[in-house]
Amino acid sequence: MSEPTDSLYHWDLFVIGAGSGGVRAARTAAATGARVAVAEDRYLGGTCVNVGCVPKKLYSYAAHFHDAFEDAAGFGWQLGEAPRFDWATLRDNKVGEIKRLNGIYGRLLEGAGVRLINGRARILDAHTVEVAGETHRAEKILVAVGGWPFVPEFPGSDLALTSNEVFDLDAFPERFLVLGGGYIAVEFASIFNGLGSQTHLVYRGELFLRGFDQQVREFTRDQMAAKGVNLHFEANIERIERSEGGLAVTLTNGEVLEVDAVLAATGRRPHLAGLGLDALGVELTESGHVRVNDRFESSVPSILALGDVTGGLELTPVALAEAMHLVAHHFGDTPPAAPLDYRNIATAVFCHPNIGTVGLSEEQAREQCGEIRVYVTDFRPMKHTLSGSQERCLMKLVVDDESDVVVGAHMVGEEAGEVIQGIAIAVRAGLTKADFDATVGIHPTGAEEFVTLRTPTRR
Repeated sequence: MSEPTDSLYHWDLFVIGAGSGGVRAARTAAATGARVAVAEDRYLGGTCVNVGCVPKKLYSYAAHFHDAFEDAAGFGWQLGEAPRFDWATLRDNKVGEIKRLNGIYGRLLEGAGVRLINGRARILDAHTVEVAGETHRAEKILVAVGGWPFVPEFPGSDLALTSNEVFDLDAFPERFLVLGGGYIAVEFASIFNGLGSQTHLVYRGELFLRGFDQQVREFTRDQMAAKGVNLHFEANIERIERSEGGLAVTLTNGEVLEVDAVLAATGRRPHLAGLGLDALGVELTESGHVRVNDRFESSVPSILALGDVTGGLELTPVALAEAMHLVAHHFGDTPPAAPLDYRNIATAVFCHPNIGTVGLSEEQAREQCGEIRVYVTDFRPMKHTLSGSQERCLMKLVVDDESDVVVGAHMVGEEAGEVIQGIAIAVRAGLTKADFDATVGIHPTGAEEFVTLRTPTRR
């Protein structure tokens, strides 16, 4: 690119990374009249669209059909022959859908007047970026490259898959092992179990989903085990070796598991390698994330960062909200009056059954609020009175006793994410238990339980 003639810079904003946060920031900034470019070296839409939220949810839908076919018999449906799952059909249909979404992201950038540059960017100085042999000068540079899967070192760790590869396996693994205890681990354990794999989940701690409400964790453990997931807690992988027809996984407790594939769902780290931030002295946190202030500025003020690289909540909607806030600070007419509020952000875990949660766990509420009331219901959903399934549903409200404000809502059950999205508005708005009680439920639904809980389970 030639030197700019009408300005010191080619671009007002140069974005590195065309994931959810980067694309939203680019489009929103361009709408203010800013000159914007985006560099991407892999795929449009980032982790979420390509190897995260979207394909994961599609595979979760596929896995739920296993239960649906079994449930149908109690409602009079007679299947002529046993259902048969074809991995290649799911995999290839997923590929087509992701390509469609990639195209949409490209058209969104083009329609906004944002230039898309293919290649891995390298930051040369506080205002200069090099991509594919071209040098670009920018007033502000935004790092939005997301995370990259981390695989711990042990003998044979190179034989493990990550979430980048697991969607596109050539053959379906009849025996599947997941290492880890976070979102990705429990979700993929449920998915492959539902698709028909003999599935193991190995986690070094005593219980997965650290940071979630303890009762939710325990209930989820029991439901997943009841569905056939083999849970191995307080264990780790000592080594993986090739064996006849598969992989032999030796655990630290001495157990040896014969499987066809191992997924290392052991966390993600900021994808900062090769960007040049270290040479510029951009300050990182102890965990290796870019340290930013409320304006998303790094220690080098012209270099901004958002999303997973900053070490906050690694959720797509959070990155989108950060992008809007960042643009308002740096390109808007009126900067936001307050920092982005990260309280009461709802989330879902698409294990089977699903988890939906917003606000404080019971443990957090006891620490922060002191006196609380806890309302819990644990029941077999109406659907399963005929299906014969023993799957149960958990719903829980945590209430600050002094103010009567509902400070936490949690659910484990079918479509928990869909239900909690609505409940999240109420929690975010600071509504009280009296407000919940005054709300007339929709009958017959499972969700009505949230407005019919009357007697505290414990205080």
